[in-house]
Amino acid sequence: MVRLKNRYLLVNILYPEATALPSSKVPNVVAFNQPTTDDLTPQLLIKAIREAVLELFGDYGSGAIAGSLMVKYLSPATSTFIIRVTRAHYRIAWAALSMMNVVPVKDGKKCVYRVVRVSGTIRKAEEEAIRRAREMMLRAKRELGDQSAATLESILGKPKDSRP
Repeated sequence: MVRLKNRYLLVNILYPEATALPSSKVPNVVAFNQPTTDDLTPQLLIKAIREAVLELFGDYGSGAIAGSLMVKYLSPATSTFIIRVTRAHYRIAWAALSMMNVVPVKDGKKCVYRVVRVSGTIRKAEEEAIRRAREMMLRAKRELGDQSAATLESILGKPKDSRP
């Protein structure tokens, strides 16, 4: 029996039109990596990718990725998701993501889908997602300097106290 080989694409959703955050003290790193609306579901994302593939590659592309395209991880808080697609056709999904320019929800905002990692295992894709989230937080703190804690709490919410 032959094992089906897949590729996992780690994708960030970037918002170049950062008009939603009125404060000028917000670092560009945080403005571009805004949280995505909670209305975005894996089903809506898959539907949008399939429509983009159909538009770009027609029936061939749609049939090539139909059986294997799946959202394995979606985090609206970090605007990050991981999709699985067969190894032979991952470039088709990548091209479709590159051509998409709105969040697939009602009245979705303009955005850019950036594939930041292609991996053969989901574990490596998850590790890269965690590493990039930490790096983004450190970069935002560095840009803000002394005001970092208060400003980041106002943007991302106050962390919950884990003490009883």
